[in-house]
Amino acid sequence: MSKALMVFSGNANRALAEKITKYLGKNLSNADVTRFSEGEIFVKINNDVRGKDVFIVQPTCPPPNENLMELLIMIDALKRASASRITAVIPYFGYARQDRKDQPRVPITAKLVANLITAAGVDRILTMDLHATQIQGFFDIPVDHLYAASVVIEEIKKMKFIKELVVVSPDVGSIKMARAFAKSLGTSLCVVDKRRVNDKEAEVMNIIGDVKGKDVLMVDDIIATAGSITEAAKALKNKGANKIYVFASHGVLSGPAYDRLRKSSIEKIIITDSMPLKKKNKRIEIISVSDLMGEAIRRIHHNESVSSLFDHVN
Repeated sequence: MSKALMVFSGNANRALAEKITKYLGKNLSNADVTRFSEGEIFVKINNDVRGKDVFIVQPTCPPPNENLMELLIMIDALKRASASRITAVIPYFGYARQDRKDQPRVPITAKLVANLITAAGVDRILTMDLHATQIQGFFDIPVDHLYAASVVIEEIKKMKFIKELVVVSPDVGSIKMARAFAKSLGTSLCVVDKRRVNDKEAEVMNIIGDVKGKDVLMVDDIIATAGSITEAAKALKNKGANKIYVFASHGVLSGPAYDRLRKSSIEKIIITDSMPLKKKNKRIEIISVSDLMGEAIRRIHHNESVSSLFDHVN
């Protein structure tokens, strides 16, 4: 007989956690995650978790330091309460862009965060669309890596495009993701060749492929300041693209992102609910990954294959 399944949530994305538990036919388990007057985080688990199979839904999205500390303290609390197994469900893994030394005397923060989460006592990680897939290897525990494409592609197939559709990768780093979309949608693939100016700006150099007179779907894992996406959209328009649509797994949308998107020629931006949206915008459509996450949790709990959830998008 399998151990009872319990799902807890921090404050990062409680709405997604509630949707996940609804899919699982359960109620969200009870925990207080609050602050002392000086700002320190306090966690109290209000349910008996001894011997239980526990999942914590907590993306480390902005504010990343607050949400990461909540996750670490929740893991510690559950470990000390004798949970049988603890799985951290991190739909968006913060610090993922700091995954290598790309200049002298800088940290590999993604590895440090992986070490912190592991040291806190977690047994397994469930995440989605990591910025760099090699981050899975930063953990010394099992990692299940999901792809939003398995949900989003079905929704995109329902969209009515006026012209022939082409999938575009906004940079070489997103080619694998764009190729999966192009293959599933039965379209051609184009790439935006760019040179990054700094961490906030990117200069587009060339469009590899034909977009003239076609509708465009740009796909990426993260929209942060929206500099890369909006510059790529401008270059695609200059090359004769018709309507431009964008999909990104994670809508960080920080700094000047909303203003840049408002001024851009992008028709629609599709993102998942891996993290809460800061502002409402009529051009932003949100697709929930709660069923995908919920099914992955169910399969992990019953020791079933998780990889079959995304075999068709690789």
